[in-house]
Amino acid sequence: MPWSRPTLTDLIGQTQQDVSGANIPGVDGLLNLSVLYTLGYATAGLSNLHYGYQDWIAKQATPWGATGEYADGWGSLKGVTRKAATAAVLSFSFSGTADVPLPAGSSITASNSLIFTTDAEADVDATGALSVQATAADTGTDYNLATGTTVSLSSPVSGITSAGTVVSIMTAGTDEETDATYKTRYLARYADTPQGGAAADYVNWAEAVDGVTRAWCNPLGFGAGSVVVYVMLDDANSAYNGFPQGTDGAATGDDRYTTASGNQLAVADAIYEVQPVTSLVIVCAPIALPIDFTIEDLSPNTTVVQGLIQEALADMLITKGTPLGGTIYPSDWDEAIASVSSIDHFYVSGPSAPVTTAVGSLPTVGTIAASS
Repeated sequence: MPWSRPTLTDLIGQTQQDVSGANIPGVDGLLNLSVLYTLGYATAGLSNLHYGYQDWIAKQATPWGATGEYADGWGSLKGVTRKAATAAVLSFSFSGTADVPLPAGSSITASNSLIFTTDAEADVDATGALSVQATAADTGTDYNLATGTTVSLSSPVSGITSAGTVVSIMTAGTDEETDATYKTRYLARYADTPQGGAAADYVNWAEAVDGVTRAWCNPLGFGAGSVVVYVMLDDANSAYNGFPQGTDGAATGDDRYTTASGNQLAVADAIYEVQPVTSLVIVCAPIALPIDFTIEDLSPNTTVVQGLIQEALADMLITKGTPLGGTIYPSDWDEAIASVSSIDHFYVSGPSAPVTTAVGSLPTVGTIAASS
């Protein structure tokens, strides 16, 4: 049977009992603040620390309990390394006088004090427009600014307006992988030993790429010899609802198919290094399939409750949704909405039947129309 660790209260009681039962001459009882009473507390506290340390050692000694550097060690035994944080590369637009250059290394600042540095010199074109790429000064998802975000040049440049906007994310920035997500990946490798190109291998290879949080494998998706891999970047591309930014295609070194770009190319190139040599791997972004919900007799029908419903439905679709084709049932969305504890009652009148998705489509939350 499992061993039960004594609590600090148990240890204090045990030390007091041991002292009282030791028949020490002149000690008939333990008074508060007496020397023996205080020493008993101190001894129990030290014992509790020892038990805690042994608990910690026991956790680090197993792949499923390890944390931090010990989790890194268990993962490395299966060739799975923690994803490091990466810096975002964004495209910005400014306006100015034709042919005026913006030097490389120029600083661009967003309203939240995030700083980017231009990668190369760029000139204002004949139409007065300036397009330039810049890399974030630090790593992390905070630098993944949404399209249209206003930015400014940190130091004015004569002939170029200081105010500009974000055009797009060229390379999304990512945070260092957490223990929870890293552990999920390397435990999957312990459970699914690489088999030289099984479907699970392609999923593991894709999810090892920075920013990728979900992946699916569709063998023979584009015909004989092909392997289609769908990916999502829920955190890094949160501004785009997690969908990859780029074009679908194959790796740089595979001339049998159109070369991918953006996020899809990063995944394709990573898989190309480890895949079976005969496979034509095509990395694709799922096509968003919004599901609109009509909720009647909702009580209470408040903005806060509607926001919680939105989050619950989104979490449900992340769990249930797949671009490999599937069905989302009324029981799925009813259960998700019912999980919002503040709701007294509701009735979902739309969709009125299960929603079946085609291969390549990923269900997302569309509009939510709620009435009391």
